[in-house]
Amino acid sequence: MYKLSFIDKISFILIIIGAINWGLIGLFDFNLVNVVLGIIPLLERIVYILVGLAGVNTILFINKSMMSS
Repeated sequence: MYKLSFIDKISFILIIIGAINWGLIGLFDFNLVNVVLGIIPLLERIVYILVGLAGVNTILFINKSMMSS
């Protein structure tokens, strides 16, 4: 079984944040990331990039997990 690294754990947290944000956008047209970080556009953009990278890392994690079983 593949052991979760620190990066994997952070990736899962970022994916949850991204999923909640997308759910809020879809349900209420409310972008929580923009509300919290909108005053610092660069930081908001960094969060979106990190969520995207977390998604790529999770794809790699799933691939490693499937190969090891």
